Amino acid sequence: QMSLLTHPCFFYFFVGSLLGGAFTASGCSSVPIDPGTRPASLIAQLDPSALKDRLSSCQDGPFYRTRFSIAHRGAPLGYPEHTREGYIAAASMGAGRLECDVTFTKDLALVCRHSQCDLHRTTNILKTPLAEQCSQPFTPATTTQSATAQCCASDITVNQFKSLCGRQDRVNPNADSVDNYLRAPPPRMGNAAQSCGRLLTLDESISLFETLGVEHIPELKKPQVPMPYQGMDQQSYANRMISAYTQAGVDPKRVWPQSFNLNDVKYWIREHPQFANQTIYLDPRGRQASFKPSFAQMQSLKAAGIDIIAPPIPMLLELTPQGDLAPTDYAVFAQQAGLDIVTWTFESGQATDPKNWLYGNLTNFMDHESKMLLVLDALSTQVGIKGIFSDWAGTVTYYANCLNLPR
Repeated sequence: QMSLLTHPCFFYFFVGSLLGGAFTASGCSSVPIDPGTRPASLIAQLDPSALKDRLSSCQDGPFYRTRFSIAHRGAPLGYPEHTREGYIAAASMGAGRLECDVTFTKDLALVCRHSQCDLHRTTNILKTPLAEQCSQPFTPATTTQSATAQCCASDITVNQFKSLCGRQDRVNPNADSVDNYLRAPPPRMGNAAQSCGRLLTLDESISLFETLGVEHIPELKKPQVPMPYQGMDQQSYANRMISAYTQAGVDPKRVWPQSFNLNDVKYWIREHPQFANQTIYLDPRGRQASFKPSFAQMQSLKAAGIDIIAPPIPMLLELTPQGDLAPTDYAVFAQQAGLDIVTWTFESGQATDPKNWLYGNLTNFMDHESKMLLVLDALSTQVGIKGIFSDWAGTVTYYANCLNLPR
């Protein structure tokens, strides 16, 4: 008889217990999902409504994993982003799709990092000898200039990258030393943001996600070095990301490639048709003041073979003169053109902060953080989104479960 310590699911039971719950991994389907305590806290603060009654009725679960809940860089509301620990936490909260933002090191290894040049913020590199290899060394703040540094994945090899610790992406721009620069406030959730998060290569993330039984939603990040780089041009870079999944034997139906670069998206659709139906165009155009959506634009994207677009939340919702949430013209045109929509990013920053551009056009509505649930419901019921990226997957998982959204 197999003991608990040698049971193949022990790792998941153990990690789940540390997180206050457990999660379902491939071959461990009896282990329940636990969205945590945050959803109940937000629900309790909602004004009385039919939605509050519905959400309140679901607090005892049971809960299931859902691809509607997409983990944005893992679980950065409480864990260092793009780390093994954050990914495991997101899976435990029921995220059905986990994101690896893909960039490359000096020796062209593909790794998970939100930006090629964010290591000075998201790792401990400035406290290691590798700081000498950074593109820009740390410079303390002065009375006229903020503290600066720039450390890129392309400054170091993959082995050096793997030696670093992931950390919370918060720095002090007024710092006079590296220690003060990296002194971050406690995480909003959990207590793991100050620990040494384990960084991952793309291949390692694929292996981990397969073990966790979740789907893959990689994003090809814009290079911050001139391309071609050491013989690798943009198309071969895009190809290498897709090839990592085919070489690992991952079913293309479980991979959702995404890019802000429309040429990358069209390249994948043309050269990797097995991924075409799930390739996502991350649409940044709404951040341009001059952008005006039209039905013809959406038809053009659809005609190019694009089935899924992913704009930020403000491109999809607006306030009526009466102060109610309503779909934007962008959302309506996308629906009419037959495009599926996913959006970003839920639970990112303080929702009530007027400077948080993710709710910028809804500032007058967001007088309390619990209003995020009303935004989420409007995105689901009025816009018809197929998924939403979140920095803390449990809240979206809870909503999707309670509303009986497809797994």
